[in-house]
Amino acid sequence: MKLWNKNICLTSPTTIMIIIALLLSTIVLANVWPEEIEEIKETPPAQEVEMWIPTKEDIAYQDSMFTIIQNTQNDVTDIKKDIVHILERLDYEDGTYDSIRYVKGGPIDKKRN
Repeated sequence: MKLWNKNICLTSPTTIMIIIALLLSTIVLANVWPEEIEEIKETPPAQEVEMWIPTKEDIAYQDSMFTIIQNTQNDVTDIKKDIVHILERLDYEDGTYDSIRYVKGGPIDKKRN
């Protein structure tokens, strides 16, 4: 093929590399280029935005949710206290454990006499 007064060989390594580079760059551009151009919408000024005013039903719903959350938090706190109490009753400093600890000469022994 003769172009610009030069012979171009289509089987030369340089020509093949140029063809491959053009093909790959075309594929990359086709994947990156957006199909549709999105228009950027401007947000209205703050004065034009309507504020949400809750209705009586909205307030009642929020209050009921708050009550449920408070009750759940109180229940969790009570459960944590009960667990700590149970663990204190089961574990002793000397490594023994029991729900009721009998100590000879303790309050239980004195009641028997």
